[in-house]
Amino acid sequence: MARRSIQQMKEDENKIINELQRNARGSIDNIAAKFKFSRQKVWRIIKRLEETKKIWGYSAIIDEGELNKKRFIILAKRRAEPLDEALSKIIDQTLHGLGEDIGVNIECSSFLHGEYDWMFIITADDIKAAKKFCNLFTTEYNKWISDIHLIEDIFSVKKCGIINPNIDNLREII
Repeated sequence: MARRSIQQMKEDENKIINELQRNARGSIDNIAAKFKFSRQKVWRIIKRLEETKKIWGYSAIIDEGELNKKRFIILAKRRAEPLDEALSKIIDQTLHGLGEDIGVNIECSSFLHGEYDWMFIITADDIKAAKKFCNLFTTEYNKWISDIHLIEDIFSVKKCGIINPNIDNLREII
């Protein structure tokens, strides 16, 4: 395949990825019309992106306040201990199950480079549930965790690349 056509395929993929990040519910017809592609081309590109795991999920962005939930960020520092045993717990999602048992939903779990080594973004009914989750986390991984911080997200201006439609409410908070 010619280098130009490979480059063009990557550019087309990026256009579609950017559009799906803006609106994952956008119809194939609308995406095709926007970029002057055929409907089949858009469908094939999306299918290829899903098969190669460049796209591995679609999600709804919710307003936690409307659901009487609060959003928290947990930052954890790791000890110098090797993660051999902890890694299997991380992979089999042990913590996710523990969170669900106490009404905590883990939205995001990431290993980081920097001052902290691990980050969770969770939703919970209140600070008590979030602290209980932190205690469970510390108990489950006490051998590997040296420090943990719980931070409440008061207002999300932008989530998952989407600007909060209630952005004017920020004035009330500040």
